[in-house]
Amino acid sequence: MTPEAKIERRNKIIKGLEKAYEKMLLFKKKHKSELVIIKNNKIVKIKM
Repeated sequence: MTPEAKIERRNKIIKGLEKAYEKMLLFKKKHKSELVIIKNNKIVKIKM
């Protein structure tokens, strides 16, 4: 695989992950559920 193809594949993967993250946030807001993240090595729940 050429370096250009690797970069293009990486960019597509990142774009897909960003889209999935946005959809997850919209889902969490719609259902008023909590978002669980790690902040300063601690598990934190954020109400949406």
